[in-house]
Amino acid sequence: MRKTLAVIAALFVALAFAGNAAAVNVDLGPGNEPFKNLPQYQSYLKNNDDTQMTEYGGSVPHAKHDGVNPLPKGYKHAQPYLKNLWLGYPFSYQYDRARGHTYAIKDILKIDRINRYSEQAGLPATCFNCKTSTIPTLVEAYGDAFWSSNFHDYRQAHDTSNHAIGCNNCHDAENNMQLVITSIPLEETLERLGKPWQDASRNEMRSLVCAQCHVEYYFETGAHGVAAKPHLPWDKGMDPADMYEFYADGQPDRDGFKGQFVDWTHAVSKTPMIKTQHPEYEMFYDSVHGAAGVSCADCHMPRMKQGAVTITSHHWTSPIKNDEMIRVSCTGCHDDKSTGYLRDRVIYHQEKTWKQLNIAQEKSVRAHEAVRLAMEFNGVDQKLLAEAREMVRKGQWFWDYVSAENSAGFHNPTKALETLAFSQQYSDEAVKLAMQATGYAIAPKLEGPIEKLVPPIMEHSRKLQQSQEHLNSHKWLQYLPKLPEADLVWDGQKKLR
Repeated sequence: MRKTLAVIAALFVALAFAGNAAAVNVDLGPGNEPFKNLPQYQSYLKNNDDTQMTEYGGSVPHAKHDGVNPLPKGYKHAQPYLKNLWLGYPFSYQYDRARGHTYAIKDILKIDRINRYSEQAGLPATCFNCKTSTIPTLVEAYGDAFWSSNFHDYRQAHDTSNHAIGCNNCHDAENNMQLVITSIPLEETLERLGKPWQDASRNEMRSLVCAQCHVEYYFETGAHGVAAKPHLPWDKGMDPADMYEFYADGQPDRDGFKGQFVDWTHAVSKTPMIKTQHPEYEMFYDSVHGAAGVSCADCHMPRMKQGAVTITSHHWTSPIKNDEMIRVSCTGCHDDKSTGYLRDRVIYHQEKTWKQLNIAQEKSVRAHEAVRLAMEFNGVDQKLLAEAREMVRKGQWFWDYVSAENSAGFHNPTKALETLAFSQQYSDEAVKLAMQATGYAIAPKLEGPIEKLVPPIMEHSRKLQQSQEHLNSHKWLQYLPKLPEADLVWDGQKKLR
């Protein structure tokens, strides 16, 4: 009976979803409203503070590639080549520092990665998966057809505050506020691995509830799974090399290129790419803290006084923002160290990681440029060129694994530095193979500082891509198609035309 209802719901969605927000008439529930009288809720509201940075992180929204302008537009620790490396993919339009969880819906409704110039968003409703507490309700109502339906159809259905990530993502209000997993992709992954969350210890649950969103994932295709449904690639393991093999496993070679799964094809090098998401859980699980049994909540949700009671803080943020947060988060274990010492040690690891991160980034740009030059060389060895593209893809995957992970390496400094070392080696190998493919004819064009060979793309957006003058302003931008001129259709939840 349930399968029959799911089929009927899927047919309804296919017929009803035609770019009309009114098609979504499901009661999404009160969200966070019923929890507002709990003392923990007052700490949850602290996630609204978007004014404070740490040395390498924080909650002030800014363009993460912009190291020229000061906050709130840019920041001193930037990655200037992000737009270059994601060229041809919506991430190249906008990639900002995330604010607190309470802003999750508000911010995604404004992000330029979603096509707000069209009735069709260009990205599926799946993009709401880690922004709201309403996904189980929507999937129950519409079945698996929900995942691939039009993102725009749900803009006006959500209350941007009450339906943002919150209490009922992790707690069962009808069962004494027990920790639960409500993420469908995580629950299915754990079942697939023979580790159902219902068997997890309470300490394991204090990390698994974070793994509902802070993980790497990809969208299934209709040919392999449910169209646009999130899937966690943990079947071979949770390290970057394991996941890279998962993405290639069981797939046929394609023109000498081994990795079959593709998020997008890079506009300049024509390399089929994978976009890493935010693998905080995978980075952390086997770190010195994770291996010792420390949970995510131990550091990011410490016990603290709230009026007359002691609660678990629900202000999910960096514990090094101030001395009091360091004291409650860190000195329970490191009671022989000062708060200043502990902060300095975190920054020490982040500084080392950040330096190697930007080196890996630059090497990845050089690898794309090498393939571009080889691709346009008359008489290039196509077999070597395909091998070079494989190394471009692999080098950028390993770089992005650390780049997209939001601790600047501190969650697992050893793994972060090792991953970046692999990235650099793969990118160097890509350059070598591309040069070999041309009999080293392109070698002179790859000498010198990367910023001279390929300047960072500082400005790029959907609107700018509607301008030929913009596309002519950088040699890499010239590989993009000019988008048709269009005005905004959506401004947040407001439909403009």
